Amino acid sequence: MVWLWLREHRGITMGLLGALVLFVYGVIPTLQPAHFGRVYAAYGGVFIVSSIIWGLVVDKKKPDRYEVIGAGIALTGAAVMMYVSR
Repeated sequence: MVWLWLREHRGITMGLLGALVLFVYGVIPTLQPAHFGRVYAAYGGVFIVSSIIWGLVVDKKKPDRYEVIGAGIALTGAAVMMYVSR
């Protein structure tokens, strides 16, 4: 949303909404009960997949096989960090 506001001049409302979303996105990991480093790393894996989905749905850009493979690796790594017993 911030991208749309800055790059495509979609108006201040879009910019403010984007700022709110980014703020919430930054706060959510700090509220999780698990170790912050693990949560933040897992959040990164989810962010990668979300970015590819955004590109597919909003930008109409079909991901290539390496983007899909990379997203799968990122999610697998996030799952290992979060759920493997210690």
